[in-house]
Order: sequence, then structure tokens, then C-alpha cells
Amino acid sequence: MGTRYQGRKLLAVLAHPDDESFGMGGTLAYYAEKGVEVHLVCATRGEAGEVGPEYLEGHESIADLREAELKCAAVHLGIDHVYFLDYRDSGMLGSTDNKHPRALVSAPQEKVVREVTEIIREFQPEVVVTFDPIGGYRHPDHVFIHEVTKKAFFQAGDLDYETDSNPFQPEKLYYHTISKRYLRIVVRLLRLLGQDPTKWGKNDDIDLAALAEEEFPVHARIDVRSMEERKKAASACHASQSGSSLVGNFFRWVLKMLGFRGKDLYMRAHPEPQEGEVEQDLFAGL
Repeated sequence: MGTRYQGRKLLAVLAHPDDESFGMGGTLAYYAEKGVEVHLVCATRGEAGEVGPEYLEGHESIADLREAELKCAAVHLGIDHVYFLDYRDSGMLGSTDNKHPRALVSAPQEKVVREVTEIIREFQPEVVVTFDPIGGYRHPDHVFIHEVTKKAFFQAGDLDYETDSNPFQPEKLYYHTISKRYLRIVVRLLRLLGQDPTKWGKNDDIDLAALAEEEFPVHARIDVRSMEERKKAASACHASQSGSSLVGNFFRWVLKMLGFRGKDLYMRAHPEPQEGEVEQDLFAGL
């Protein structure tokens, strides 16, 4: 294992159970295996997710099930600790879940910022990772957590911002993103297959064509090919949320064939990257 990562810490701040596995799971597993202490903040328990009745056997609620799925995934990814912020899944934009009194997007942002700031100060990670500015696919909770994490990152080091813990400023802040080139290829393939890329997902509420128009710079590419089995095992824990359609399998094959698979992409928010800089390690320079 060596000493390169000895004593290092990484904090991921996400919104729902499964975000840690389906998104940046390879990265979390990679650094955990290297000896980095990895913690995860999960803002909700994914109550708005659709779940077949067969998955609820032995569980009191969807929230109880999805919390158990996350704890299972955390073991496979090597996550040392999971913090739940205890807000409710807000659902996709325009759903009735947006209006639930405990919905994350209904919470005062400053209250959530304070909670994440306190966790940062207690854990003291060098590196913090979260969603990109559009939350990957414009999920309201993802966008909300992006904004919260960005503010908490800097407030954690503010000497005038008081919480129960002492100020601590992390070194680096990254936003996990996806290849827009890949998305544009997917959009073209969907149209060739006679499907509408503006209405994707179980509820036709994801506009892949619009997402493909968004372009974020890539400042870090983490090679996580060695973590494929760990990520696969963690994703399997989220059985209630996994799709297994032929189309889904086809696009996973496209991802692999085009060379996108096995690389986690990040834009660096802090410190400001130099033009053309692309890191191979989130802890580079530390």
C-alpha cells in the first residue's frame, strides 16, 4: 500500500443512496484501497425512488430498504463512515415529492450548509467531491447538494463562521461529471433506435439531448478500471434501483467500446486549475 496516501482523507457529499455507486463508485473504491479514509455524506434516504414490492420484504419502508442498500454498497467500496442528513428525497423536478415538507429542496440552504460544514470540520478531509453544477442530470437534490457543498467547503475554513468544531480548510474541491462526447453519441444512437432522447429514464423525465449541450471542463481523469468488480458489487447492492434492459446493456457496451468506461472525470473547483491541466490523482500536489 505504501505511504503515499497514509493519513489522507476524502469526503464525498451526495444526495441519495446509489449516487455513490452508480456515479463515482470507482473513485471511492480506488482511494479506499490505497489507504485513504473515505467518508460519505448522504442527504436523503431515497424515499422517492420507485421500488418493486418484492424488494420491500423485511423492510419497514422504502427509506429503510435504501439505507440498507447503501450500507451494503459502502462495504464493497471501502467507505469507512456514512453520515445521513435525514432530509427527504425531493424527487425529479415537477414531481409532488418536491412539495413534501421534509424534502431536501424545501430545507433552508444555510441549515444544510451548516451541517455539512460541521462534518468537514470534524472529519478534516484534504479532498471533497460532489456533483457538477447541473447535478449530472438536473435532479433538484443533486443541484442543491452541489451548491451546499461548494459553500460548506469554504465556510469550513472561515474563522468567523462558528460551529461546534474548529475551523478547517480542505485543500481541494472536485465536481464529478460525465463525458458530453459520450452523451452526444448516446443521443444519436437513441434516435437511430427510434427512441426519444429528450424523454429518457423510467418516467421519461431526463432530457439527454439537453444534457449533451452542457460542457464542463475536465481537470482530472481517475483510472478506476481496477475497481470494476468492486463497483459492480456495490451497484448490485442497489438492486431496487438497477435497470437491466437490453437497451441499458447496449449502452454500457458502447461506453466500454468507445473507451469511456473505467475513467471517472472531474472538474476542479479549488484550487483554480491551470489551463490545460489534467490530473491523474485527486491528491496530486498534496
